[in-house]
Amino acid sequence: ACSRAIVHERVYDRFLEKLTAKVAAIRVGPADDPDNYMGPVISERARASILNYIEIGKTEGRLVAGGGTVDGEGYFLQPTVFAGVPRTARIFQEEIFGPVLAVTPARDFDHALELANDSEYGLTGAVYTKNREKIEKAKREFFVGNLYINRKCTGAMVGAHPFGGFNMSGTDSKAGGPDYLLQFVQAKSIAEKL
Repeated sequence: ACSRAIVHERVYDRFLEKLTAKVAAIRVGPADDPDNYMGPVISERARASILNYIEIGKTEGRLVAGGGTVDGEGYFLQPTVFAGVPRTARIFQEEIFGPVLAVTPARDFDHALELANDSEYGLTGAVYTKNREKIEKAKREFFVGNLYINRKCTGAMVGAHPFGGFNMSGTDSKAGGPDYLLQFVQAKSIAEKL
């Protein structure tokens, strides 16, 4: 799940308004029901960890959507959004792997990149812009293992878009790519004097 949204301050309030309306409309329930958009998290342990982050988030930002569990047999959570989250907040700095989003304003594109790169983690990132110069700058300066441009922030396809992170996010070896096979073989160096 996408953990952070860094939004230009000029459109920040409008973005939050649209985002919270979309989040409120999300149906949570069993994944085998096609009317549900979001299923459960993987385990009770995962749910407990995510709920802990939600409690932390309540002290670090302004809760604007969700924040709790959903009734039903399974590990269901409401999709949760926090606004006004500072860059030093744990919910901004750490990987949550659950439906919790920290939304932070940025002064401009350079500030947004600075905020995005201010983390030990770098699994995925996305940039939405029509400006070619900004796209090229993101390609050079956004330090993530998978960069998505003008598309959703997750969803790498095996064989088409290998997946793996930078820094504390994985090994940087891209699952689904040919270099990933090297993890399953042993290299041998041989020298022979002739």
